[in-house]
Amino acid sequence: MNKGKAKQDFDNRQNSDVPSCDTHLVHLDNVRSTQTQILATSKAQQIAEVFAILADPNRLRLLSALANQELCVCDLAALTKMTESAVCHQLRLFKAMRLVNYRREGKNVYYSVADSHIINLYRSVEEHLDENNISTNFVTQRV
Repeated sequence: MNKGKAKQDFDNRQNSDVPSCDTHLVHLDNVRSTQTQILATSKAQQIAEVFAILADPNRLRLLSALANQELCVCDLAALTKMTESAVCHQLRLFKAMRLVNYRREGKNVYYSVADSHIINLYRSVEEHLDENNISTNFVTQRV
């Protein structure tokens, strides 16, 4: 399939799925009242970076484990059936974004979720999926 045809097919699917305005009339009162509430670009970038870190199934599984209790790397590796090296790599990313805290106890390092905001975010999305019976098939079909 050529690129032009693929783009046209993509545009047609998008246009048929989402209703849009028939007229292109800007409602200035709505724009002005919302202007002060829209995210600043820098803040939007920071939020996007957090969501990018969370946009990985393995990292979400680690987060789900840590949402319940503090765990060491060995425990996390056993729970997720990942290697300790892979777990450390993912935790390093979490740590860089300040999403997890850690503490040393002898030779072991224990990790926990940095604060309740991260747990609440994770649980809110999980609850949303459960309430709306959204299946994982929907996500793979749409992408």
